Amino acid sequence: TVRVATVAFEGIEARNVDVQVQISTGKILFMIVGLPDKAVGESRERVRAALRNSGWRTPLTRVIVNLAPADLRKEGPAFDLPIALAVLMASGQLQPERMRAVWSAGELGLDGSLRPIRGAMALALVSLLLPQLLALAARRSGARALVVPQANGAEAALVEGLPIWSAESLSQVLALLADPSQAAPQRQRPRPRPRGPALDLADVRGQLHGRRALEIAAAGAHHLLLVGPPGSGKTMLARRLPGLLPPLSRDEALELSQLYSVAGLLERDGGLLQQRPFRAPHHGCSSAALVGGGSVPRPGELALAHHGVLFLDELGEFRRDVLNQLRQPLEEGEIWISRARQRQRFPCAASLVAATNPCPCGWFGDPGRPCRCSTSMRERYWGKLSGPLLDRIDLQVVVRRLDAEDLGRSYRTANGSCGTDSSGSEGNGSESSAVVAGRVAKARRRMQHRNPDGVANSQLTGAGLRRLGQIETEALQLWQQAMQQRGLSARSAERVLRVARTIADLGDQDSVDATAIAEALSFRSFDQCRRAGG
Repeated sequence: TVRVATVAFEGIEARNVDVQVQISTGKILFMIVGLPDKAVGESRERVRAALRNSGWRTPLTRVIVNLAPADLRKEGPAFDLPIALAVLMASGQLQPERMRAVWSAGELGLDGSLRPIRGAMALALVSLLLPQLLALAARRSGARALVVPQANGAEAALVEGLPIWSAESLSQVLALLADPSQAAPQRQRPRPRPRGPALDLADVRGQLHGRRALEIAAAGAHHLLLVGPPGSGKTMLARRLPGLLPPLSRDEALELSQLYSVAGLLERDGGLLQQRPFRAPHHGCSSAALVGGGSVPRPGELALAHHGVLFLDELGEFRRDVLNQLRQPLEEGEIWISRARQRQRFPCAASLVAATNPCPCGWFGDPGRPCRCSTSMRERYWGKLSGPLLDRIDLQVVVRRLDAEDLGRSYRTANGSCGTDSSGSEGNGSESSAVVAGRVAKARRRMQHRNPDGVANSQLTGAGLRRLGQIETEALQLWQQAMQQRGLSARSAERVLRVARTIADLGDQDSVDATAIAEALSFRSFDQCRRAGG
C-alpha cells in the first residue's frame, strides 16, 4: 500500500487526507472508497484515460483506492492527481522517494492535462484559498513541495516558505518529480487596487440625521435600520456605507477570500479581495440563501457579507422566520450549520443595514401624502419584525422625504459652486465619503488601542463595556432615566451605551458624557415610530 497526501475541506476548514492505493491480483477492478461523492467516484475513468494518453501503463488488475479518513465526505475532482500519482507508485512506475513529503491536488483531463481545481463547497471554483489552505496544511505537516495545476500556482504561492510546483499536465508533474530544479518560481499576480468609492456620500442631499447615523455605524460596526417613505434616500444612504469603512487588513482579506472561494465566487486573477463586500439579497430569498444551508452546507448572503455590509431592502417584506434566523449570528459573528453527518462553521461578522417603509403603502407619517393603511394593517406589517431582532439593531433612524424647496435649494447651491472645496465638501454642502472615512478611521484606531483584541465598540461584551466605557455619572443618570421612560430591554439599553461610546470616540473624547448619551438615544426612533404605527 502506498500513500499520497492531499486535503479535503469541511466548510472552510482544511483536513488532511491520505490517498491510499493497493494493487493485488484478481478480477480487473478500480474501486474508490472513503465516502467519495459522484465527482470523486468518476475519477477512476479520468485517471485511467489520463495515464494511458500520457504514455503510462494502467494496471489491469485489482486496484483499491482508499481516501482516509473514511468518515469525511470527499467532494470534487481535485483528488484526480493524487490518485494518479498513487497508482503510478503502487504499480512501480514512480519511485516512492520522489513523492516523499510532496502534496498534490488537481483535476485531470482525459488527455492528461491538468485543469484548475473546481468544486462546490469544500473544493471551490478556481479558488484562492483552496491552494492556500492546502499549502498551509502541507507546510504544517512538513511537506517539501506542493503540486497544483498551472492556473492555481499563483494562488498557492500566497503561502511563504513552501515550494510550489505548478504544471500543465501529468507528464510535466512527473518531470518535476524527477528533477525539481525545473520548477519555475511562483509569484502571486497582484490584484489591481480598487479606486476610491464610486458612490460618494456627498451625493446625498440633506438627510443630516441619516448621514450621521451612517458615520456612527461605520465607526463602531453597529447595525442600522432606516425607516422612511419611498424615495426618501434609504437605499442611497445604505450603499454608501462601504465607502466609509476602513480598508481590509491582510488577515481580513484572507478570511474573506476564503469564504468567496468556498462559495465559488472568487475571480481567477490570483489576488486577494481588497474591497469590503456589499450584499443586497432580494426580500423573497429563502433562509438557506440568506444564512446558508443546503444538503451540502454552503455560505449564505450573511457569511458573504463578512467584514462588509449586508443590506436588507424592504425589510418588512422578508418572511418573519427568515429574519429571525439572523438573531444569533448577528450577535455572535458566526453561524453553525448542522446536518446529519457534518457541522460546519462560517464567519459572518457583517454590519446589517436594513431599510423599510413605515407601513404597507409607504406613506404613514409623510406630511405630503396621506396613508391608506388601517391600524391593523400597520400592526401586521411591523409584526414581521420581532422584538429580539430589533433589540440587536443599534441605530434606528426615521428618514424624511425632501420637499421640493429643499431639493431645489441643493441643486441651486451645487450649480453655484465649482467642484469640491478645501474641506472635501461638494457644492451641496455635504461632506464627501473621504472626509467622513478619515474620522471613522481615527475612531477605529482609538477602539483598537482600548478594546480587547481591538474589537469595534459594537462587539464589546457587557463586562468590557463596564470596564472600558468610561461613562460619566451624569450620563449614566440620563441613560437610566431614558431606560425607564422608554421601557428599553437590558440588551437594547446596553446597545445605547455602545453607540454613545462610539460617538465619544468620533469626538476624540476619553469619557462618555451626557451629550453622547442624548445623541445615542436620538437614534432609537423605532420606539416612537412603532407606537405611532400601531
